[in-house]
Amino acid sequence: MKKLALHWQIIIGMVSGILLGVVAVQLEWGPNFVIDFIKPFGSIFIDVLKMIAMPLIIASLIKGISDLQDISSLSILGKRTVGIYLVTTVFAVTIGLTIVNIVQPGKTVAPETREQLEQAYMEDADRTRQLAEQARDAGPLQPLEDLFAENIFSAAADNGNMLQVIVVAIFFGIGLVLLPEKKVSTVKNFFDGLNEVILKLIDLIMLTAPYGVGALLAALVVESPTVDIFIALLWYAFCVVLGLSILIFIFYPLIMYLFTGKGYGFFFRGISPAQLVAFSTSSSAATLPVTMERTEEHLGVDREVTSFVLPIGATINMDGTSLYQAIAAIFIAQAFGMELSLAAQLGIVLTATLASIGSAAVPSAGMVMLVIVLAQAGIPEAGLALIFAVDRPLDMCRTVANVTGDATVSMLVAKSIDKLGDPQVKEWDEYYKHRKEDGTEEI
Repeated sequence: MKKLALHWQIIIGMVSGILLGVVAVQLEWGPNFVIDFIKPFGSIFIDVLKMIAMPLIIASLIKGISDLQDISSLSILGKRTVGIYLVTTVFAVTIGLTIVNIVQPGKTVAPETREQLEQAYMEDADRTRQLAEQARDAGPLQPLEDLFAENIFSAAADNGNMLQVIVVAIFFGIGLVLLPEKKVSTVKNFFDGLNEVILKLIDLIMLTAPYGVGALLAALVVESPTVDIFIALLWYAFCVVLGLSILIFIFYPLIMYLFTGKGYGFFFRGISPAQLVAFSTSSSAATLPVTMERTEEHLGVDREVTSFVLPIGATINMDGTSLYQAIAAIFIAQAFGMELSLAAQLGIVLTATLASIGSAAVPSAGMVMLVIVLAQAGIPEAGLALIFAVDRPLDMCRTVANVTGDATVSMLVAKSIDKLGDPQVKEWDEYYKHRKEDGTEEI
């Protein structure tokens, strides 16, 4: 019997999880059962992915940079990566503003619904606002200061400090490039081996993906807010999902085809497992190991490119988050009866672009950065309470856009430096194939 493709396994797991959640909410004891005995397996899946993300970044970045011939190669790679990321982010924000101004979802929110949401989620909104105020009070250059860690070990212990670890890894890799090969060959071999071990662990972790994502979605169903609140925010959610769909299914495949010549089906067959993991975990950082494996082995991007472009993309390229912030800001303004000028909306474009760079690659981090966008435009920050009810499912969708954007940019950068080749599927798939040919029992 032919082995079912990974993305189909994950889809089956997702559907099973949703059905389990739907059945559970019909039973008096069902929700507690899912939360107590099903959700922990989803949490374990996320934790294992997060566990492997930091060593993966360190090993892959150092290996990728140390394999470059000279510093000029790193400069070219860095400029093209950041440049393309900024272009796609601005485009994403523009799409979001266009959709929300045409649909105007905020004007459909009834006053009584607004008051209900504000009361239900005011505590969460206050907590988010306090975090954003701390970021603003730290000074305009605090984000630059935060790039540099006092202690690499403490920074590596927190996925929220991923940018600091990336900076250290880049410095370390540059040092290896500048030294003679014979003096650093042992160090380079160590990181080469470490990178291979981590990639093998990722292959093993992905065997549990269908079960992990199923558990996560079952828990999401039983923990969701009431249907009445969702109906009140339906148009807002529609705008966000429409914008993200344009990014995922039109914009990214189109620019990928125009610049690389790769087809629509080729792209989505290669990246779909990473998209599904991103949807279930709501974290670009947790999905990063899967994104790197799929992009390199199934989309044909050279490891030299994936090891540099994707870790950086997981922290600064948040196209889905930027689009959501633009729509959320205008939605809240419309709900409060505010009319924003063209200048104010252009300010949102700039602020959302910059804020997306500072968003941590973890679930709902974009909500904190949204406060900065709201403050810049003079929109009441209490309006955050209006969107908390549907933030979780939308966060899942925008993470898919973030991960898809990272993979697309890695292909564009690879093509620009002649590092885009044919897919070379290996690791677990090859091992499984050989076992089947030999008649060995499946494991």
